[in-house]
Amino acid sequence: MLRAFQLVDSSSIQLQRWKPLTSLVSSISITNRSFSSSTSCCCSSSRGSILFSQISSSRGNSLFRSFRISSISSQSSVDDVSSSKSFSSTTLQPTAELPKVSFCQWCGAAAKQAIPDGDDKIRSICTACDKVAYQNPKMVVGCLVEHDNMILLCKRKIQPGYGLWCLPSGYMEMGESAADGAARETLEEACAEVKILSPFAHLDIPYIGNSYIFFRAKMTSSEISPGPESLDCRFFPPSDIPFDSLAFSSMFVALKLYVEDLKAGQTTKFHYCTINKRPGSSASDIHAYTLVDHFRSQ
Repeated sequence: MLRAFQLVDSSSIQLQRWKPLTSLVSSISITNRSFSSSTSCCCSSSRGSILFSQISSSRGNSLFRSFRISSISSQSSVDDVSSSKSFSSTTLQPTAELPKVSFCQWCGAAAKQAIPDGDDKIRSICTACDKVAYQNPKMVVGCLVEHDNMILLCKRKIQPGYGLWCLPSGYMEMGESAADGAARETLEEACAEVKILSPFAHLDIPYIGNSYIFFRAKMTSSEISPGPESLDCRFFPPSDIPFDSLAFSSMFVALKLYVEDLKAGQTTKFHYCTINKRPGSSASDIHAYTLVDHFRSQ
């Protein structure tokens, strides 16, 4: 399918390796990561925050400006994010029961449920070739498209969430970047060609094994129409966003964060948080969650 995607200054970013910062906050665990762009990082342990310095492009323009990430109370909602707590990277959240893999995807032989050597979790292991079928979280990407001070939403034509509203989004495909996938999903669901501007939010839902990345984007043309998976698509003023008719908790949280940023006059923030769904809740229970480990740029 045709894809409409432009990433600002994407070809000129260069990061360099940075070392783990063990003195920041006792409950923060940071491991070595190798990046591919030029940046520096400094931290202030006395304030319990991480200050990332500006990432600059080769043309002298900044792609992301300096920001400080602060943590928010584990029991806070997007309407109450004033108190802070430290982030714990070792806390495992409850997850929904994984589907049992009964046959090997490589040779077709029967699979058994066992803990592989050196592992600590039950996996599906082939009884013939001994290959292990790992079930890993999936990445969902989407766009928060702003146009004439309004936000683009699509009414779903498929389950789950049939007839409910959501940001144009969907699962990443192999061979594409997160931003590329977000633009593709927007084109598929709303026939809207967009330009990606910046990342807006990364939301994890461990209970269902989904990780969401939303990007701010703008229209490159004014035309929209429902795609094959949409009943309708339209632009909503922030005050008219149908919060009572949204499809998923991820959409509810992302749009609440967006409205909060608008009210605060801070439209360039980036958010990360974990959405802990209540065990046994369905996708339609969009309020059945607590928001934990909420980090936002300043």
